[in-house]
Amino acid sequence: MGLFDKLAGWLGIKKKEVHVLCLGLDNSGKTTIINKLKPSNVCFTIYFFDLQAQAQDIVPTIGFSIEKFKTSSLSFTVFDMSGQGRYRNLWEHYYKEGQAIIFVIDSCDKLRMVVAKEELDTLLNHPDIKHRRMPILFFANKMDLRDALSSVKVSQQLCLESIKDKPWHIW
Repeated sequence: MGLFDKLAGWLGIKKKEVHVLCLGLDNSGKTTIINKLKPSNVCFTIYFFDLQAQAQDIVPTIGFSIEKFKTSSLSFTVFDMSGQGRYRNLWEHYYKEGQAIIFVIDSCDKLRMVVAKEELDTLLNHPDIKHRRMPILFFANKMDLRDALSSVKVSQQLCLESIKDKPWHIW
């Protein structure tokens, strides 16, 4: 069983076809996370307003990109949304299509943790999200770097324990 299959099980996703929104501030590592989580034999990507360099280089996503891939039991469409401030208002146009969220946090960016919390609060209070039991994976990224906050500290900073109406997991 692959990593996405395990995540789907943890988060209670039962559908065979899942649309996942990958959200977070710019430079949090959303594209890198998607590239690491998807099966290695996948090379189908659609870019919209995206400035992608060579396969090994990762540059900021402008607009969004879509990754489609299959695991042993699920078919995924992942919307990698730009986290730059001027593009965050576009996230809400994809909330209705989303069935799960990966919210990526740069655990080293202590200064912008407040901004990440504000964006998370805005997301959770949006009418297209608020009343849905949409599972959320919080990915505390960059834990390998010095001065990174632990996943427990990230959880505390974002007040994740207050999320009672959605299944969630922090990793």
